[in-house]
Amino acid sequence: MSRSGWMVLAAALITIAAPANRASAQKEQKKPKAPKSDTAKVKSYATKFFDSETPLAAILTTNIDRIRHDKGKTIVWRAATWSYADSSGKQVVLPLKIRTRGIWRLKTCDFPPLRLNFAGKSTKGGPYAGLDKPKLVNYCRNDDTYEQYVIQEAMLYRVYNKLTDATHRGRLIKVSYVDSASGKVQAVRYANMLEEPNAVAARLNGKNIQQIGARKGDLDPEHGLLFGVFEYFVANTDFSINGLHNAELYIKPDGNVVPVPVDFDFSGAVNARYATVDPSLSVTHVRDRLFRGYCASADEYAPIFAKFNEKKSDIYALYHDDVGKLLKPDVVDQTLKYFDDFYRTINDKRAAKREILENCKD
Repeated sequence: MSRSGWMVLAAALITIAAPANRASAQKEQKKPKAPKSDTAKVKSYATKFFDSETPLAAILTTNIDRIRHDKGKTIVWRAATWSYADSSGKQVVLPLKIRTRGIWRLKTCDFPPLRLNFAGKSTKGGPYAGLDKPKLVNYCRNDDTYEQYVIQEAMLYRVYNKLTDATHRGRLIKVSYVDSASGKVQAVRYANMLEEPNAVAARLNGKNIQQIGARKGDLDPEHGLLFGVFEYFVANTDFSINGLHNAELYIKPDGNVVPVPVDFDFSGAVNARYATVDPSLSVTHVRDRLFRGYCASADEYAPIFAKFNEKKSDIYALYHDDVGKLLKPDVVDQTLKYFDDFYRTINDKRAAKREILENCKD
């Protein structure tokens, strides 16, 4: 389907995923239409919260035992509160509902990944104003290594944002998890709150579409290639644009469809001890890079490689700023050396041809 064809199709309101590594149900698809232009309200609140990267602190209070056991297919919203100190030091308590989400981490983690549901007007005038149902990428196990994984993954969202604005922005929050049954603090760990799809759509002046079956020809040429090279850069094979697994699509008013990557915890750059590679692939370890992007000529990939080179100093600088310093020095050192390997590849014509151009997907 051509990009212009997307302009006249019906709205897509379903979520479908076809995973490379994890199972997910498919639903009947509907087709997208061009977005409406009235996104000023979403732009306003999205900008206010995610324009700052300064980490916040908050207290999440809920029945910890109950939420830990919500691992079935039925979605259950649980009562909770979200507390924070305002500029005067006064504690503000927001009513909240939370539910578990995810697939692999939901089944495996000691504490499950969450989606928050803020009660509309309760956030008005505060730092969380306008947020609706954001994802919280929280700790899996209550130890320092797993907390580092959360921060490492948050850094990759920041890296992609240096290359394009077609990404979810995030903000780290030091969350104290309090059990409402006992009143005890169960853990104090960093979590990454992610920008919601409607906010990403607003920044792109577009519309989020849940359309399975997107192919190379449907995508904005630059972003279609950039997506694949970035996944190779971080060594993530756990995605599918065609199946909308760890990938989202946004249609812009000009008919271009822009892919946005999500969820990097199975990437080599994070190198989580639990991460695995799909056994059908030709690599056996997450640190082994394998290009799974679309085929294009060397001339078409040249500006993508040039963009990575142009932004290299900005990307590396992220690991030395106030957020990057939340990572342990040895983690920073290992990550940047791993990125160095990528840069050696794209700046060596033979290596780039062998590893990327000849490993592409039609």
